[in-house]
Amino acid sequence: MAKYVYDFNEGETGMKALLGGKGANLAEMTRLGLPVPPGFTITTEACNYYYRGGEYPDGLKEEIEEHLRSLEEKMGKKLGDPGDPLLVSVRSGAAISMPGMMDTVLNLGLNDDSVRGLASLTGDERFAYDAYRRFITMFSDIVMGVERSFYEEELSRKKEELGVKLDVELDATAWKELVEEFKAITREHAGRDFPTDPREQLDMAIRAVFKSWESDRARTYRKQYDIPDDLGTAVNVQSMVFGNMGEGSATGVCFTRNPSTGEARRFGEYLINAQGEDVVAGIRTPHTLEDLGEEMPGPYEQLTQVMDKLEKHYRDMQDIEFTIEKGDLFMLQTRTGKRTAAAALKIAVDMVAEGLIGEEEAVSRVQPEQLDQLLHPRLDPDTDYEVIAKGLPASPGAAVGEVVFDADTAEMRGSRGDRVILVRWETTPDDIHGIIKAQGVLTSHGGMTSHAAVVARGMGKPCISGAEAIKINQAERIFEVNGLVVREGETITIDGTSGKVILGEVTLIEPKVDENLERVLAWADKLRRLGVRTNADTPDDAQRARDFGAEGIGLTRIEHMLIGEDRLPIVRRMILAEDDEGREEAYMELEPLLRRDFEGILEAMDGLPVTIRLLDPPLHEFLPNLADLRVELERLKHVPGEREEYEHKERLLARVRAEAESNPMLGLRGCRVGCVLGGVTEMQVRAIIKAACDLKKKGKDPRVEIMIPLVAFRKELEIEKEKVKEVADAVIEAMQTDLDYLVGTMIELPRAALTADQIAEEADFFSFGTNDLTQTTLGFSRDDAEAKFLPLYLERGIITDNPFQTLDVEGVGKLVRMACELGRGTNPGIKLGICGEHGGDPRSIAFCHQVGLNYVSCSPFRVPLARLAAAHAAMGGAYDATK
Repeated sequence: MAKYVYDFNEGETGMKALLGGKGANLAEMTRLGLPVPPGFTITTEACNYYYRGGEYPDGLKEEIEEHLRSLEEKMGKKLGDPGDPLLVSVRSGAAISMPGMMDTVLNLGLNDDSVRGLASLTGDERFAYDAYRRFITMFSDIVMGVERSFYEEELSRKKEELGVKLDVELDATAWKELVEEFKAITREHAGRDFPTDPREQLDMAIRAVFKSWESDRARTYRKQYDIPDDLGTAVNVQSMVFGNMGEGSATGVCFTRNPSTGEARRFGEYLINAQGEDVVAGIRTPHTLEDLGEEMPGPYEQLTQVMDKLEKHYRDMQDIEFTIEKGDLFMLQTRTGKRTAAAALKIAVDMVAEGLIGEEEAVSRVQPEQLDQLLHPRLDPDTDYEVIAKGLPASPGAAVGEVVFDADTAEMRGSRGDRVILVRWETTPDDIHGIIKAQGVLTSHGGMTSHAAVVARGMGKPCISGAEAIKINQAERIFEVNGLVVREGETITIDGTSGKVILGEVTLIEPKVDENLERVLAWADKLRRLGVRTNADTPDDAQRARDFGAEGIGLTRIEHMLIGEDRLPIVRRMILAEDDEGREEAYMELEPLLRRDFEGILEAMDGLPVTIRLLDPPLHEFLPNLADLRVELERLKHVPGEREEYEHKERLLARVRAEAESNPMLGLRGCRVGCVLGGVTEMQVRAIIKAACDLKKKGKDPRVEIMIPLVAFRKELEIEKEKVKEVADAVIEAMQTDLDYLVGTMIELPRAALTADQIAEEADFFSFGTNDLTQTTLGFSRDDAEAKFLPLYLERGIITDNPFQTLDVEGVGKLVRMACELGRGTNPGIKLGICGEHGGDPRSIAFCHQVGLNYVSCSPFRVPLARLAAAHAAMGGAYDATK
């Protein structure tokens, strides 16, 4: 018979998939002899069974009862006993940490009888009724669906009535009155009385935690971090310890190293006379861990010893929850701590130096996606700005955006491409969708371990918490600080590194690769097989990518060089020329401009290969908009003295209309332009080869690779390659230089992949253009698909990933694999790469490694990410937090 419940003394850390991270680590700490309040864990298998059928699996109720009786025996107390009640917490715990995304219920077991027993037993009536009102609020909110705000409003009224500001200033009588008022709120809004049977409370709480796995915020978080939906959550039932039993009690969260910087110093926060929810919810601004050493030296010393023991045991930075009850320390949780990219790198490098881990494990500890965080901008130190407030530097990096006061607005405007800063009193897990779309987060309450801080750090978004000078008026959509009013829609800048809140927009500058990143990337380079190039169209981009470790350029797009104000009119004359003479004049003007551009790019990548793609997009992209021309023509019709201009625009309209296509992305573009439009291929090749020869004469080492786009037939490549070679060889001979070059093609059409064996006979290299290959394989127009139906497809599970972000391995990937095998079958020495956006996506990079590509190419800022992802692929995968 299946076993669904494990006591803490039955498990260990290797059982995360079954017991969840929290349950496995509670069991491991119990095994290590640490002070863990006893309890038991209901497995993730039970959760998944519950979701499949809506009921517990056979035998689960009996197992829960059996383990509850065992817990009662250990504690010498009984759940709901009016004289000496056992109280428990019911907490979620998935295999992969999802902080704050699922539900917790504390103080379960209280009712009108047991609360009196708790008061009598502890001699503290105020504490007992404070615990009871907390339980009613939390249980009614999480289990019975009554909004927490109803209880918070009643609490605020009571404090106002008694003339106090803080919860801790309320006495036992006030809490008793609030308990009755809270029960009335539950009765009114839930349609039933608050449950008084502790076993009913436990059953309802377990089911609520199971259900929280499918909450909106949990699903959003899993989607953001690619966490599988079928893992399920475990449920941990643990005997309560109390940090709110007076001045000798406390609760807190600590990290064995600083999660923002990685500095090897203990870091944490705590509150005296509080429960754990008070720390993470930001209800009161907490004290730093150093203060605990002065207030409670004994528990502090014990805590530091436990922190050191746990870090050495797990060989990683730990995130720990603890409670001190009347001077006794209890450990409630340990897990591998979420950290910024900078912290991940420093911790990895330091732990190698300390002998805790090796270089390969250090590389596996840093997730490629995290490196994007290091490329966030920072404040320009030479810029003057007005600091209007300061808060806690909760997540590093700077961001500029317009103020918004709720997550829905942040999501809506962020999805439109607007830059917004989410400003809240404090965020809750329900704000996750807005945090994802915001540039950064600013809260007026909460500490460095509040919800906003933890979530923002995990996403690599700048965050300032606890900026208490900021007074938010949600109703009027403003915040005030020292007499200054900032309205929704006004621009602010936040610096999560310093905690500065700045009025207006501040110039931001790009970060540089630090020594920790360089060290980890150097280790990664020793492990990876895939080369990493960049997509770059300017010398600045090329140099930036080279600084980030790019080993060449996998894609330079000529069309990006043709859209400047000084060049676009020439390109239009080239396209619309009515005879060869007019077109040749345009070529003569464009060639020296392109030659200068190519020289700059080749020089920046001196000694490294540079793949230059010949003109690819539909020609209509360079022409005036047809609708705009019609409007302008209509306007000129009514303007006296503009006859000549009108006739010019009329002729232009006729030519643009003649060039128009019903489906231009599948029309006259790519190599088809070269085959149809005489001289255009030759002009581009002359500019490229002359630029390379110029550099050769200067003693440089340009390495040119010319790429023919959108080839579907071998004959297309054969024709275009012949032009390339004829022009290139003539230029090289005329300039009396010695220059090697390659000619290859993009594989971006299904037919090209299917006939890659034929095409490879004419190609020195293939570069997979997976953006277009995805469109032509799936029959998706990217812009239309992403705007119209892809979000719905993702939501309904029709597809698991956006195929334009992560390669569709089963479909498009099959074509890529086939083309690699066919191409190498007829041309064993052919070089294979990828230059679509997928070249910077870690999971797509893993596929590229598997099929044996020579290199990936991505944007300059994703080069470090690609280097690390290639190493992870070579190691067979990344660091798995569930292990």
